[in-house]
Amino acid sequence: MPASQSGAMEKGTRAAYRADHVGSFLRPPELIEARKAGDAAKLREVEDAAILRILAKQKELGFHIFTDGEFRRSNFMGDFTDAVEGFDFGDGVPRSWNTANAGGSMLGRGRVAGVVVEKLRVVRPLTGHELPFLKKHSPGDIKMTLPSATQFPAISFKAGRTDKAYKNHSELLWDIVEIMKAELARLASEGVKYIQIDAPRYSYFMDPKWREWIRTEMKLEPDAWLEESIRADNACFQVARRPGVTLGIHLCRGNSRSHWYAEGGYDSIAEKLFTTMDVDRFLLEYDDARSGTFEPLRFVPKNKMVVLGLISSKRPELESGEEIVDRIKEASRHVPLENLALSPQCGFASTIEGNLISEEQQWAKLRLVVETARRVWS
Repeated sequence: MPASQSGAMEKGTRAAYRADHVGSFLRPPELIEARKAGDAAKLREVEDAAILRILAKQKELGFHIFTDGEFRRSNFMGDFTDAVEGFDFGDGVPRSWNTANAGGSMLGRGRVAGVVVEKLRVVRPLTGHELPFLKKHSPGDIKMTLPSATQFPAISFKAGRTDKAYKNHSELLWDIVEIMKAELARLASEGVKYIQIDAPRYSYFMDPKWREWIRTEMKLEPDAWLEESIRADNACFQVARRPGVTLGIHLCRGNSRSHWYAEGGYDSIAEKLFTTMDVDRFLLEYDDARSGTFEPLRFVPKNKMVVLGLISSKRPELESGEEIVDRIKEASRHVPLENLALSPQCGFASTIEGNLISEEQQWAKLRLVVETARRVWS
């Protein structure tokens, strides 16, 4: 059966999922307003209705994996920060961002993540408020997204504050790993078919200015921190490794209101990351020149899949189907076509405000993903 006709077509014990997406969708205005209003019961009601609508839309478009759009979160890592105490959200580590459109930038202080100021304490399962509704209503395989444990040491460790609870970045990282391991093991045991870790911090190792930031601000050697980061994510993946569960990692260069903070190809980390990361799927940004060439994909082992993020979730313009097909063919010079899939380069709403495109444009891009996947892999 062609892959486009069966989202459950297996490569060994994992599904091929030729048409993929990163997980987050633009929030409807009524959901944003309900979250601001602060009425928990009303918010739950609005969330439920919005999630039912996007589950139906994913099915209508032809996807075989389903998320709730991260509609119950304020941002892509909100499942962690809402379930774990020990953060000060009035503080943050400053970072500069660049716009997807020419000529703009902004300076953010990372308040979405906050700063760790106490030993972290889990107060509820990270996705415990999301999974039951999805299990009841999803029309197919559920994809659950979680932030990488490596997300927080870089953006939530602040000298003079965090080091009163954790002596260094490494100690904080491995405490978070234990929290993430418990969550991944729970998701795998409860029948979630696709677990995706979102890992923006690997972009720091690809961009010279951020490698220097690791040295000067984090006081760490970038290559050594890269190896430790991979070990940390692998420790999380390994507890969820079982037949029928697909494990993926999404590598992002920043995604907030159509802004980004890092650039550079995968060349500097490709061999180490692709050959040692214990996943089934690498979801990679390849929507513009910031991402470099497909050449680093030559290091991807033959038992793993690459999801090509060729369609921008940042820009409103719809890509050409012909050009996407040509780029898939170009990538297949380095990775066999049977080991490739297609998705947008990132989510459409890593934060509740979402990227600077319309919902109609979002669905057009997702429709292009499915139609192109059918065309290429039928």
